[in-house]
Amino acid sequence: MIDCHVHTCRCGHAQGDVAAMLLHSSALEVVTFTEHLPLPAGMDPNGEYSMSSGELEEYAAEVREAALTAPTKVLLGVESDWLDDRVNPEIGTIVDTGVDLVLGSVHFIGDWVFDDPSLLHQWEGRDVEKVWRDYFERVVAAAHSGNFDVMAHTDLVKKFGFRPADSVIASLADEVAAEFRAAGVAFEVSTAGLRKPCQELYPSQTFIEAFSRAGVPATTGSDAHSPAELGYRLADAESALRSAGYHEMCYFVQRERVMVAL
Repeated sequence: MIDCHVHTCRCGHAQGDVAAMLLHSSALEVVTFTEHLPLPAGMDPNGEYSMSSGELEEYAAEVREAALTAPTKVLLGVESDWLDDRVNPEIGTIVDTGVDLVLGSVHFIGDWVFDDPSLLHQWEGRDVEKVWRDYFERVVAAAHSGNFDVMAHTDLVKKFGFRPADSVIASLADEVAAEFRAAGVAFEVSTAGLRKPCQELYPSQTFIEAFSRAGVPATTGSDAHSPAELGYRLADAESALRSAGYHEMCYFVQRERVMVAL
């Protein structure tokens, strides 16, 4: 099994350092650490969403040192936010160090962190379909930016269970799949959604099947934020891929795709 989305205590909202996470890695073939890149000044005033700029080099060194003795393949990645119309400005600093994987994600619609439980009340009164369309407009822009290898938790916008009509979701899935194919990015099947109020993989089977039809490569990840979550229910992610017609998935080394059989 492959876990290409793993966080540590450096991000401010997770528990456990690299060594602690790897104590739970025995069932995994590949673990890619993907810590949140530092956000621009003012976007994370309390250090709750990302690591600080001063931690970048320490983070990279910690992962690379662990890789020397770990019983599984350990790779260095980052998760970088797409901020409406631009990439996280810290991305150049870490990419220049030779990371294996850059995950792209959208957590902000304007200045609204729509998936933050403390801001759940801000969903009140919003047009859910418009929120979904605004979200996916940003996801597609991020995919086409050329900065990312994999788009993470593609339908994160459903986290708290707010959904438009099924027909809207199906249409969006086909549109996004075509855009991902054109952009040349992969997507992740994330088991984190199974731990959230939506109680469903990110993305849903509707999206996974659309991506399969479009020929978009797939990887898997737990989005672990504690040692116990490493590898969380990855068998379910693989099963969803097989059900959608996938026969292989991927991980990344030096930002080059490596395909493995499911």
